[in-house]
Amino acid sequence: MDRHVIGWLFVAAQAILLIAMVAFVGRDDWDTSGWVQAIGYVLVGAGLLVVAAGALRLGAALTPTPVPTQGAELTTSGLYRFVRHPIYTGVLAAVIGVAVSAGSLPTALIAAATIAFFNVKARWEEARLAERYPDYPAYAATTPRFLPRLRGPARR
Repeated sequence: MDRHVIGWLFVAAQAILLIAMVAFVGRDDWDTSGWVQAIGYVLVGAGLLVVAAGALRLGAALTPTPVPTQGAELTTSGLYRFVRHPIYTGVLAAVIGVAVSAGSLPTALIAAATIAFFNVKARWEEARLAERYPDYPAYAATTPRFLPRLRGPARR
């Protein structure tokens, strides 16, 4: 199957997961008192800021699918200095935030499925990035996928 078709299938699956997640927000499977909701909202807000910063750093290389844009350079600065997929990191932070504040078991289960999905999507994308950019394997070897190292980025 063509890589662009697969890329759009990833986008469609991601949209389905995110829509399904918010469909169950109104349930009351656990207490979502003030501090629990506050943590969730902070994660959602921080996640959205990370998504925006990652997207802005990519500039013209930004694409809706996990297929690299022709003619673009490999981005390793900004948030990409700390993680290989800051946009995914931001989405996952927001997903976890929604799950925490929702008080809904189905939402939490869909959030877990979304985390697993993004791992699969990132691995698929990384194979395309390695094909497109000769420097990608070295970058991937020193830069974590989703969560930055606590001691800071690796020195090169």
